[in-house]
Amino acid sequence: MQQPYLVTGALGCIGAWVVHQLLARGDQPFVFDLPGDRRRIVDLVGEEGLAGVRFVDGDITDQASVSGALERSGAMHIVHLAGLQVPFCRANPAKGAMVNVLGTIHVFEAARARPGTRVVYASSAAVYGPPRGAADGKGAAGARPSESVATEPSTHYGVYKRANEGTARVHWLENGVSSVGLRPLTVYGVGRDQGMTSGPTSALKAAVVGAPFKIAFSGRTDVLYTEDCAAAFLAAVDRAPEGAHALNLSGESVDVARFTQELARHVPAADVAKITIDGPELPLPPALDGHAFDALVPGIARTPIAEGVRRTVQRFQALHMNGRLDTRDIPALAARG
Repeated sequence: MQQPYLVTGALGCIGAWVVHQLLARGDQPFVFDLPGDRRRIVDLVGEEGLAGVRFVDGDITDQASVSGALERSGAMHIVHLAGLQVPFCRANPAKGAMVNVLGTIHVFEAARARPGTRVVYASSAAVYGPPRGAADGKGAAGARPSESVATEPSTHYGVYKRANEGTARVHWLENGVSSVGLRPLTVYGVGRDQGMTSGPTSALKAAVVGAPFKIAFSGRTDVLYTEDCAAAFLAAVDRAPEGAHALNLSGESVDVARFTQELARHVPAADVAKITIDGPELPLPPALDGHAFDALVPGIARTPIAEGVRRTVQRFQALHMNGRLDTRDIPALAARG
């Protein structure tokens, strides 16, 4: 039986993949977002797939708009992904707080008014801040942190995400709203073209079109393929036990250079050579301990990076061949436009 799901921020990367998966399994996505570019969803489901999506225009910073969208959808499951990422929060902290913190409060208030509604929301590994301890992740709690490690975010974005985890806990304790906050780090794949850790995906796209691109950070990071990330969000809102859970969503810890190594299998060497890595390591743990999520919501596959890169490059190549590949995240090409 078809079930409705309210997906906030679904015009973004993870949201587009959630919509894609809901359609594939026969459920009804209600997309709540500001009016805008639907290309990330179209890149996954095609123009014909949009017929199965219900779009509800609205502003996450407006309580009435959020509550009205939930009522209109009839959903008892909310996948809350609306938010501004690190660069935008750094540039405008007040707006970042309005969208990320106040917007999340509005989602939980809407859920509270509709008893039995379950929420999964995007937290982030940014709650941890700079890594502490050994870089190999052995013998030091801070190197591959679990949920028991104290969170000390070093960005406004991380502070907002930590605040949202507190909001979720209070709504469980006072109002019985069940929720799961998931903390991914570097999500990659089709649609990932914004944010502090979007560089590896943009590099794959740049190589497909033969353009130069610099990944602005180096070292190891915990990478998770977009399809797996979306599947985890849906599994959490569907199957997690009651309570307010804030959990790491881990993938595979690899050096950023691994992306160029895998890319070499799929595009000409001359185009791979145009991809460079020049920047400091991320001020985040290089790996996450994801055992708690896997125990609470078992069965989520992790796509190996070789396969994730292959699928991403293949899709970028198809979009490029059809003249539909958006390259605004590639500076060398955006400057021409």
